Amino acid sequence: MLCSSPECKGEDKVMQTSGDVIAAEGDTVTLDCTFETTASNPDLFWYKQEVNIFPEYILRRDPYGTRDNAPEFQKDRFDAELNKPSVPLKIQKLQLSDSAVYYCALRPTVTGNKQGSYLNTTE
Repeated sequence: MLCSSPECKGEDKVMQTSGDVIAAEGDTVTLDCTFETTASNPDLFWYKQEVNIFPEYILRRDPYGTRDNAPEFQKDRFDAELNKPSVPLKIQKLQLSDSAVYYCALRPTVTGNKQGSYLNTTE
């Protein structure tokens, strides 16, 4: 018997709290992301997407302690701790340019996440 439904094999997925996050310039915010996976050593990613621009890679975390950040997203401002089943993104010293939609993603499914967290930074 062949079974290919998600109920049979377990489904990898990420979930983010919906709704807008409004914060002032200079503040610190934490964007939540929880995940379910059958992988024993999952890689979790965060991306930033501005209007009409492709998503930008921010960082990757894994259970081995990898702390890889893209050069333009320095760890002193953008950080995340992988603590199964969550990988919240902490953004410090907010800037107006941080306003965007933020997505977390799980490899190998990349993203089954249709809803990101919208961060609106105000002066």
